[in-house]
Amino acid sequence: MNYNIRGENIEVTPAIREYVEKKITKLERYFTETPNANVNVNLKTYNDKTAKVEVTIPMQNLVLRAEETHNDMYAGIDLITDKLERQIRKHKTKVNRKFREKGGIEAFFTNEIVDADEPIIEEENDLEVVRQKSFDLKPMDSEEAILQMNMLGHNFYVFTNAATNLTNVVYKRKDGRYGLIEAQ
Repeated sequence: MNYNIRGENIEVTPAIREYVEKKITKLERYFTETPNANVNVNLKTYNDKTAKVEVTIPMQNLVLRAEETHNDMYAGIDLITDKLERQIRKHKTKVNRKFREKGGIEAFFTNEIVDADEPIIEEENDLEVVRQKSFDLKPMDSEEAILQMNMLGHNFYVFTNAATNLTNVVYKRKDGRYGLIEAQ
C-alpha cells in the first residue's frame, strides 16, 4: 500500500506517519495478497484541541472510507482502523454469501462465477424501498425551505427554487450549518 498522509493545521511528524502506517498495515491481514492501493490519510486539528482523521482507500471493487473526530489523534486513528476492519468484514461476508449462492467456492475457482472485475451487487434486501412518499414541490427560496425542514424535524428538504424553477435540496450538515444541492 502507498501512503499519502496530509496534515491540516498540524505537521505530520515521523512518529505520526509511523503510527498511521502501522495501524493501517494491519488491515492487510484481511486480504490474500497485499492490495496495490493508495491510502489517503487526512489529519486535521481544530482550535478546540479536537482532531479529525479521514482515511480513504480506493480499491478495485471497493472503496474503504472512514472518518473520526476525537480529542486524541492517536485514539482517532485506532477508531478509524476499527471502522475500516468492520467495512472489510462486511464486504467479505457479502462476497462469501454470493459464493455460497452461486455454488460454493469451488465454482469461483472453476470460473463459473462472474468475473472478479465486475462490481459486486448489493443483496436485494439492502436496497429494498420500504416507504414511498409523494408531495407537491412548492416554489420557495432556500431560507423558507430550511424553515420548513426544521419545522418537520428532518435532515433534508426537497423544494422547487422560486428563482430558477429547478428542484433543489437543503440539508443539515454535521457541523450544524446548512447545505444546498442545486439540480442542473
